Amino acid sequence: MKKIILLFAFITVSFAQAQEIKWVTFDEAMALQKKNPQPIFMDVYTDWCGPCKMLDKNTFQTKEFADYINANYYAVKFNGEGNNEVNYKGKKYANPGYDANRKGRNSMHEFTGFLKVEGYPSMYVLDKKGEIAKVIVGYYQAEQLLAELKAI
Repeated sequence: MKKIILLFAFITVSFAQAQEIKWVTFDEAMALQKKNPQPIFMDVYTDWCGPCKMLDKNTFQTKEFADYINANYYAVKFNGEGNNEVNYKGKKYANPGYDANRKGRNSMHEFTGFLKVEGYPSMYVLDKKGEIAKVIVGYYQAEQLLAELKAI
């Protein structure tokens, strides 16, 4: 009985600390930026990337990190091998080789190539004018990533 109570208490505390980042698409972020200039925080991930999943679970879900991102950025999740069309600086980017039936790795999105993504996860900070201001590659804990973002 004590184990069940402890497990319930642990689950309750874990959910209480989890926080949601308000994610939008890249095109939505660019449109929002035109109305109200604010930097963009973009998480470039893939479905098969283990460190990407850890970033989602361990870093992006922390209250302090989510609150900071929601207050200071338009947040974008971009699948580097996905099928979403992206418009950036008058050019359209797509993934013509995308295969919806493929499990695991898929073809690289054209926008991923434009960004010159070096590895996954990669996080891009775009300034208020939509220019790339910083690239952060790899897994970071919330405190580490916050320090990187606050140093910009």
